[in-house]
Amino acid sequence: MADTNTNKKVGFFKRISSFFAESKIELKKVTWPTKDQLIHNTGVILVFIIIVGFILSVLDIGFGKLFELLTQVL
Repeated sequence: MADTNTNKKVGFFKRISSFFAESKIELKKVTWPTKDQLIHNTGVILVFIIIVGFILSVLDIGFGKLFELLTQVL
C-alpha cells in the first residue's frame, strides 16, 4: 500500500529496488505448469492455429473466386 506520509519523497533507486523485491515475492506465489501440462497446452494451441489457418485460407480462396466472378460479370 502507499505510504501515509505524502510529504516525504522516496528516492529513485529505493523505488526500483522495492519494485524488484516485490516482483520476486509475487513470482514465488505463481503456480507454474508442469512439463506435461506445458506440452499438452502447446499441442492444443498448435492444433488450434492449424485449424484457424485452414478456415481462413478456405475463406480467402472462396472470397477471391467470388470477387473474380463479380468482376467478370461487371
